[in-house]
Amino acid sequence: MRCKTCSHQICNAVLAARIMNATLVLPELDANSFWRDESGFQGIYDVEHFINSLRYDVRIVESIPEIKQNGKTKKMKAHQIRPPRDAPISWYTTFALEKMKEHGAIYLTPFSHRLAEEIDYPEYQRLRCRVNYHALRFKPHIMKLSESIVRKLRAQGHFMSIHLRFEMDMLAFAGCFDIFTPKEQKILKKYREENFAEKKLVYSERRAIGKCPLTPEEVGLILRSMGFDNSTRIYLAAGELFGGERFMKPFRSLFPHLENHSTVDSSNELGENTQGLLGSAVDYMVCLLSDIFMPTYDGPSNFANNLLGHRLYYGFRTTLRPDRKALAPIFINRENGRTAGFEEAVRHVMLNTNFGGPHKRVSPESFYTNSWPECFCQTSSLNPADKCPPENILEVLESRMQSEKTGNSDPISSNMTLMAD
Repeated sequence: MRCKTCSHQICNAVLAARIMNATLVLPELDANSFWRDESGFQGIYDVEHFINSLRYDVRIVESIPEIKQNGKTKKMKAHQIRPPRDAPISWYTTFALEKMKEHGAIYLTPFSHRLAEEIDYPEYQRLRCRVNYHALRFKPHIMKLSESIVRKLRAQGHFMSIHLRFEMDMLAFAGCFDIFTPKEQKILKKYREENFAEKKLVYSERRAIGKCPLTPEEVGLILRSMGFDNSTRIYLAAGELFGGERFMKPFRSLFPHLENHSTVDSSNELGENTQGLLGSAVDYMVCLLSDIFMPTYDGPSNFANNLLGHRLYYGFRTTLRPDRKALAPIFINRENGRTAGFEEAVRHVMLNTNFGGPHKRVSPESFYTNSWPECFCQTSSLNPADKCPPENILEVLESRMQSEKTGNSDPISSNMTLMAD
């Protein structure tokens, strides 16, 4: 089975293979369409670690195997299938499985959101977390570069990371055009026509319900309202900001101590790949390790959503998650000259957020944004299914397998269940 995917789609690819008892060919990363990056899965992820970490869950191979037919050796051809959106498990155990048996291999594309997130089977949800937070690890040189950047930033004190999602693709998707020049609007509308389904979008209506990405100035005003001053050090994880310096200038005037991977990295390892998969991987790790993380648009943004879930999973690390719908009327009033009580109103909205702490997942919040409680084991648990496995679980399983092969079985206690630790 093959799939064109990134991050949470990789988790779904592994889970789909597990459900079908199929061999998974390393997923493809579709970075060509926007970033023009061909480095792929092998270019950024530690493949050996990925395969080894999941060896008791799914068989994974690096490429589709060759077969012998009529005395000739050739690569097996995969039958292409377009899975339905949010397909249930039953689709994989019936239609997809039948096609795989018929053709020997299937190629699932596109694969974004092609497996239901809410599955009433805890071990499947835990497998997603094992993939996302344990098996998926960037290559050693990426980890080393990211940690070097974090060390340099920390040498000067605490720092905040912000995923400033004010880029052409997201603005075109959101349909928020009116704040741009006629020339810029033409570019955005053309991009939207070429990449998204036709839909009538009215800026004032979208803005009023918080569907527009926050502008850099709005982000700065939120932080100022919360008490951050101009000494605050901020790492920006962002692609090329649409509209350029005129949008960044108000933000920079409020917070002059801005960094990004290019300004902190003195090794020049990123080179011209700052906007590709390598640059995104480094940004991800720096945001994961930062003292505070703030996404400015966590709608259909896999980067921000996965980071929110990852930081929650690794100890409820502090996040500032703006409620754009609640903030929209406050900013609209300010633009119309009604500025009295502005900071107090913004602060009130922000203080009603959870700051990265555990909270009940309510639709439409994604499982990947909040995997609590399914993926959070307990060291002392009344229910064996909730108990944390030992830290060396792979070695324990390896030992058990060897014992079973030699007939000297010394089984693990029956109340141990594999889960994310």
